[in-house]
Amino acid sequence: MTTTTPPWTAFTVAPLCMALYGVIRLTDSTHGPGLAWSVGHLALLASVVAFVPLMWALRRWARAGRGAAARWFADAAAVAGLLGAAAAATQTVIDLVVGFLCADREAMDVLFEEVRSHAGVTPAVYTIGPLLFYVGLVLLAVQLAAIRRIAPWRPLVVIAGIAVAAMSLDLLPLAGLLLLLALAPLDRQRRLALPDAARG
Repeated sequence: MTTTTPPWTAFTVAPLCMALYGVIRLTDSTHGPGLAWSVGHLALLASVVAFVPLMWALRRWARAGRGAAARWFADAAAVAGLLGAAAAATQTVIDLVVGFLCADREAMDVLFEEVRSHAGVTPAVYTIGPLLFYVGLVLLAVQLAAIRRIAPWRPLVVIAGIAVAAMSLDLLPLAGLLLLLALAPLDRQRRLALPDAARG
């Protein structure tokens, strides 16, 4: 008996919601409080949340049937990615709250500066912390390609998507689509490749 994988898994939802946030952001000329700001950041939060089970699934796939070193590497990459996701989610929640509390962009900038003035907030939530998300995702994709679980071009597309997003937030729709291209088919491929005991 064969089973089919539902198409709307985290592997699809995560990059699509990132692209959606990027599109909504392009419609918000002031990048300030209002409907576009709130809806866009809710889409971004949904993306970050969806990346959590995605990365955990990649971790299980990368460590299945391999040696201790490979399992350690997969675990470390996943932990880094999940810590980065937590930082990105925190940043997004801060953005939502600031947008709700402020009447205009100038007031938002003042409140953002106040938030960043607290010790450790900038590296944990705005710089180093979110970077770990991308590091973890790339390491897992590279490991899966190295052990021939996925095609070698997929990590390259993941890196391209991250690089595009780093170049400009205006390119987030393209970044999301690149990640969709690289990641969306992997859930079905992973389920077909993993024995039942390894799916966990």
